[in-house]
Amino acid sequence: MPRRTATMLASTLMLIALLCAGVLIKVPYSEMSPGPTVNTLGDHGGEPVLQISGRKTYPTTGHLNMTTVRVTSADYNMNIAEAVYGWLAHDNIVVPHDTLYPDGKTEQQSTQENAEEFSQSQESAKVAALRELDIPVKSQVVVSTVFKDSPAEGTLHAGDVIKKVDGTPVKEMTDVAKLVTKHKPGQDVVFSVVPVKEAAAAEKAGKEPTRTEDVKITTEKAKDGRAIVGIQAGTDHTFPFTIDIKLADVGGPSAGLMFALGIVDKLTRDDLTGGKFVAGTGTIDDKGKVGPIGGIGMKTVGARAKGAEYFLTPKDNCATAAKDVPDGLTLVKVDTIDDAVDALADIRKGDTADLPQCTAK
Repeated sequence: MPRRTATMLASTLMLIALLCAGVLIKVPYSEMSPGPTVNTLGDHGGEPVLQISGRKTYPTTGHLNMTTVRVTSADYNMNIAEAVYGWLAHDNIVVPHDTLYPDGKTEQQSTQENAEEFSQSQESAKVAALRELDIPVKSQVVVSTVFKDSPAEGTLHAGDVIKKVDGTPVKEMTDVAKLVTKHKPGQDVVFSVVPVKEAAAAEKAGKEPTRTEDVKITTEKAKDGRAIVGIQAGTDHTFPFTIDIKLADVGGPSAGLMFALGIVDKLTRDDLTGGKFVAGTGTIDDKGKVGPIGGIGMKTVGARAKGAEYFLTPKDNCATAAKDVPDGLTLVKVDTIDDAVDALADIRKGDTADLPQCTAK
């Protein structure tokens, strides 16, 4: 065989081997890419995203789009070729698998966690929006979870309203842990609670529950040495009218800010956007504080592709987002729902020169 032919054959075989290796060899990476973006003021799947009854609402225009990131599933095995393509693609990010699914988290566990975070973000968005409008929201500290085989199992129940711990009134859910951990493991702690059934009956009747029960629980030692009883406290809210958020197949807490703004827009005469296309992201707590999220670069790309001109960006995500801004998109820095409402007022009026914009550090 001529040397030239042999060299070409060897090169061809090597190329084939490399291609096969690229397809067959799996690597521990996952991919993130821009996901769907949905207007919280509009419809999705044939019904309004925000549905409010029992309170007057007002027409809205423009967009207040929440944004998402699409990720490969926990059990998806990426090959070398896909990883290289993802690294080279501008709109995708390849990250270590453990970044998205730490500690061997399964697809089912991740889905469940995202669903719980999404539900909590909806609740916080409602509270933040109504408080922004000075509409009273009744809140109470409850038993959110009772852990299996814990001292509290069978004694406290999910939904019990916690009024006091050791005689000290409980106002915030963080008060519970503070009061319990004042004890040493093995000591007793007394919870004054309204049982869940009585609390639910009183709420249905529109009355305040009048009877509490004192429950004594012996604490045990946690791994870090603290005294615990084996519950997770949470906050339950009672709203003066009904707000439903209808959005399936979305998880995580990052839509909280945009849901809150959508609710504010529907409950006020002022048109928040003035017809402009605004998108954004960010967690939100009951007090209206906006928190950072993951995948900010994917969200700005997805928002701009849909037509967004302005993107409400959590303050702590600004530096990262500003490193690669899609053409035609203005990143507006926000730290609270107040910041977002003020920015929207400027956008609506066309006074955008002094908007607090994100800058790369």
